[in-house]
Amino acid sequence: MPQAKDGGSLKISMENAPSFPARKPTRLQNYDYSQNGCYFVTVCAKDRRPILSTIVGDDAFIAPQVKLTEIGKIAEKHIQKINLVYADVTVEKYIIMPDHMHLLLFIDGFGNGTMKASSPTNLSTVIRSLKTFVTREVGKSIWQCSFYDEIIKNETHFQRAWEYTQYNALKEYGQKKRTDEKPTEVAII
Repeated sequence: MPQAKDGGSLKISMENAPSFPARKPTRLQNYDYSQNGCYFVTVCAKDRRPILSTIVGDDAFIAPQVKLTEIGKIAEKHIQKINLVYADVTVEKYIIMPDHMHLLLFIDGFGNGTMKASSPTNLSTVIRSLKTFVTREVGKSIWQCSFYDEIIKNETHFQRAWEYTQYNALKEYGQKKRTDEKPTEVAII
Protein backbone atom coordinates (compact mmCIF):
# COMPACT_ATOMS: atom_id res chain seq x y z
CA MET A 1 0.00 0.00 0.00
CA PRO A 2 1.34 3.48 -0.80
CA GLN A 3 2.81 5.42 2.11
CA ALA A 4 1.87 8.99 3.09
CA LYS A 5 4.60 11.57 3.82
CA ASP A 6 4.07 11.10 7.57
CA GLY A 7 4.69 7.34 7.25
CA GLY A 8 1.04 6.30 7.51
CA SER A 9 -0.81 4.55 4.76
CA LEU A 10 -2.25 6.60 1.95
CA LYS A 11 -5.85 5.76 1.13
CA ILE A 12 -7.38 6.73 -2.16
CA SER A 13 -11.14 6.88 -2.30
CA MET A 14 -13.34 7.48 -5.29
CA GLU A 15 -13.88 11.06 -4.08
CA ASN A 16 -10.19 12.02 -4.30
CA ALA A 17 -9.17 9.72 -7.17
CA PRO A 18 -8.02 11.53 -10.31
CA SER A 19 -10.69 11.76 -12.99
CA PHE A 20 -9.96 10.86 -16.57
CA PRO A 21 -12.15 11.45 -19.59
CA ALA A 22 -14.40 8.51 -20.37
CA ARG A 23 -13.11 6.42 -23.27
CA LYS A 24 -15.42 6.09 -26.20
CA PRO A 25 -16.11 2.49 -27.15
CA THR A 26 -14.31 1.63 -30.37
CA ARG A 27 -16.24 -1.56 -31.13
CA LEU A 28 -19.72 -1.57 -32.62
CA GLN A 29 -22.23 -2.30 -29.85
CA ASN A 30 -24.06 -5.64 -30.09
CA TYR A 31 -21.93 -6.87 -33.00
CA ASP A 32 -20.38 -10.34 -32.83
CA TYR A 33 -16.77 -9.90 -33.95
CA SER A 34 -16.29 -13.67 -34.13
CA GLN A 35 -18.77 -14.10 -36.97
CA ASN A 36 -17.57 -14.57 -40.54
CA GLY A 37 -16.56 -11.24 -42.00
CA CYS A 38 -13.89 -8.94 -43.29
CA TYR A 39 -12.37 -6.21 -41.14
CA PHE A 40 -10.13 -3.23 -41.86
CA VAL A 41 -8.01 -2.65 -38.75
CA THR A 42 -5.65 0.16 -37.74
CA VAL A 43 -3.21 -0.40 -34.88
CA CYS A 44 -1.25 2.67 -33.72
CA ALA A 45 2.10 2.97 -31.97
CA LYS A 46 1.97 4.54 -28.52
CA ASP A 47 1.90 8.34 -28.79
CA ARG A 48 1.99 7.86 -32.59
CA ARG A 49 5.79 7.61 -32.41
CA PRO A 50 7.33 6.75 -35.82
CA ILE A 51 9.06 3.55 -34.69
CA LEU A 52 7.76 0.99 -37.20
CA SER A 53 9.10 2.21 -40.55
CA THR A 54 10.33 5.11 -42.60
CA ILE A 55 9.26 6.18 -46.08
CA VAL A 56 12.13 6.43 -48.56
CA GLY A 57 12.20 7.55 -52.16
CA ASP A 58 9.28 9.75 -53.09
CA ASP A 59 10.93 11.91 -55.70
CA ALA A 60 10.46 12.35 -59.44
CA PHE A 61 12.27 9.10 -60.25
CA ILE A 62 11.66 6.77 -57.30
CA ALA A 63 8.26 5.79 -55.97
CA PRO A 64 7.94 5.92 -52.18
CA GLN A 65 8.90 2.71 -50.42
CA VAL A 66 8.30 1.56 -46.88
CA LYS A 67 11.55 0.64 -45.11
CA LEU A 68 10.84 -1.28 -41.93
CA THR A 69 12.72 -0.58 -38.72
CA GLU A 70 13.78 -3.50 -36.51
CA ILE A 71 10.52 -3.10 -34.57
CA GLY A 72 8.60 -2.97 -37.86
CA LYS A 73 10.26 -6.21 -38.97
CA ILE A 74 9.17 -7.87 -35.72
CA ALA A 75 5.61 -6.63 -36.27
CA GLU A 76 5.63 -7.92 -39.85
CA LYS A 77 6.89 -11.35 -38.71
CA HIS A 78 3.97 -11.67 -36.30
CA ILE A 79 1.43 -10.37 -38.84
CA GLN A 80 2.57 -13.10 -41.20
CA LYS A 81 2.11 -15.71 -38.45
CA ILE A 82 -1.56 -14.82 -37.89
CA ASN A 83 -2.60 -17.26 -40.63
CA LEU A 84 -0.65 -20.03 -38.88
CA VAL A 85 -1.92 -19.34 -35.37
CA TYR A 86 -5.55 -18.87 -36.41
CA ALA A 87 -6.71 -21.31 -39.07
CA ASP A 88 -9.90 -19.30 -39.57
CA VAL A 89 -8.21 -15.90 -40.07
CA THR A 90 -6.62 -14.68 -43.29
CA VAL A 91 -4.54 -11.53 -43.59
CA GLU A 92 -5.51 -10.28 -47.05
CA LYS A 93 -3.28 -7.22 -47.06
CA TYR A 94 -1.31 -5.04 -44.68
CA ILE A 95 1.02 -2.08 -44.62
CA ILE A 96 3.29 -0.93 -41.81
CA MET A 97 3.51 2.84 -41.75
CA PRO A 98 5.93 4.80 -39.51
CA ASP A 99 3.48 5.15 -36.60
CA HIS A 100 0.65 2.72 -37.39
CA MET A 101 -0.32 -0.42 -39.27
CA HIS A 102 -3.32 -1.24 -41.45
CA LEU A 103 -4.53 -4.82 -41.81
CA LEU A 104 -7.31 -6.22 -43.94
CA LEU A 105 -8.47 -9.44 -42.24
CA PHE A 106 -11.02 -12.17 -42.98
CA ILE A 107 -12.50 -14.29 -40.23
CA ASP A 108 -14.03 -17.37 -41.85
CA GLY A 109 -15.27 -20.37 -39.94
CA PHE A 110 -17.30 -19.37 -36.89
CA GLY A 111 -16.05 -21.26 -33.86
CA ASN A 112 -13.29 -23.11 -35.68
CA GLY A 113 -10.24 -21.72 -33.85
CA THR A 114 -7.17 -23.94 -33.99
CA MET A 115 -5.68 -25.81 -31.04
CA LYS A 116 -3.21 -22.92 -30.66
CA ALA A 117 -5.95 -20.30 -30.58
CA SER A 118 -8.98 -19.72 -28.43
CA SER A 119 -12.26 -20.69 -29.97
CA PRO A 120 -14.25 -18.96 -31.29
CA THR A 121 -11.73 -16.60 -32.83
CA ASN A 122 -12.76 -12.96 -32.68
CA LEU A 123 -11.13 -9.80 -33.93
CA SER A 124 -10.09 -8.52 -30.50
CA THR A 125 -8.35 -11.81 -29.69
CA VAL A 126 -6.36 -11.72 -32.95
CA ILE A 127 -5.21 -8.12 -32.48
CA ARG A 128 -4.46 -8.61 -28.76
CA SER A 129 -2.30 -11.64 -29.63
CA LEU A 130 -0.44 -9.73 -32.34
CA LYS A 131 0.27 -6.83 -30.00
CA THR A 132 1.31 -9.18 -27.18
CA PHE A 133 3.77 -11.17 -29.31
CA VAL A 134 5.38 -8.01 -30.67
CA THR A 135 5.57 -6.48 -27.17
CA ARG A 136 7.25 -9.61 -25.77
CA GLU A 137 9.86 -9.67 -28.52
CA VAL A 138 10.55 -5.93 -28.36
CA GLY A 139 10.71 -6.01 -24.55
CA LYS A 140 8.26 -3.19 -23.87
CA SER A 141 4.81 -2.05 -24.90
CA ILE A 142 4.86 0.05 -28.05
CA TRP A 143 1.11 0.13 -28.76
CA GLN A 144 -1.82 2.38 -27.99
CA CYS A 145 -4.36 0.65 -25.76
CA SER A 146 -6.96 -0.22 -28.37
CA PHE A 147 -7.32 -0.39 -32.13
CA TYR A 148 -9.70 0.92 -34.76
CA ASP A 149 -11.78 -1.27 -37.02
CA GLU A 150 -14.23 -1.05 -39.85
CA ILE A 151 -16.55 -3.89 -40.69
CA ILE A 152 -16.31 -4.38 -44.45
CA LYS A 153 -19.87 -4.32 -45.76
CA ASN A 154 -19.54 -5.19 -49.45
CA GLU A 155 -17.16 -5.59 -52.39
CA THR A 156 -16.93 -1.82 -53.00
CA HIS A 157 -16.01 -1.20 -49.35
CA PHE A 158 -13.44 -4.02 -49.56
CA GLN A 159 -11.91 -2.48 -52.70
CA ARG A 160 -11.66 0.95 -51.03
CA ALA A 161 -9.94 -0.57 -47.98
CA TRP A 162 -7.58 -2.56 -50.25
CA GLU A 163 -6.62 0.53 -52.25
CA TYR A 164 -6.21 2.65 -49.12
CA THR A 165 -3.83 0.04 -47.73
CA GLN A 166 -1.92 -0.20 -51.00
CA TYR A 167 -1.56 3.53 -51.62
CA ASN A 168 -1.55 4.91 -48.07
CA ALA A 169 2.18 5.69 -48.15
CA LEU A 170 1.61 7.86 -51.21
CA LYS A 171 -1.28 9.72 -49.60
CA GLU A 172 0.45 9.96 -46.23
CA TYR A 173 3.48 11.68 -47.66
CA GLY A 174 1.83 14.08 -50.04
CA GLN A 175 2.36 12.63 -53.48
CA LYS A 176 -0.82 13.33 -55.43
CA LYS A 177 -2.44 10.70 -57.60
CA ARG A 178 -2.77 11.58 -61.25
CA THR A 179 -6.28 11.37 -62.56
CA ASP A 180 -5.19 9.59 -65.74
CA GLU A 181 -3.29 6.69 -64.15
CA LYS A 182 -3.10 4.60 -61.03
CA PRO A 183 -0.32 5.52 -58.60
CA THR A 184 2.80 3.43 -58.48
CA GLU A 185 2.51 0.55 -56.03
CA VAL A 186 4.26 1.00 -52.71
CA ALA A 187 7.09 -1.48 -52.26
CA ILE A 188 8.06 -2.93 -48.90
CA ILE A 189 11.83 -3.29 -48.74
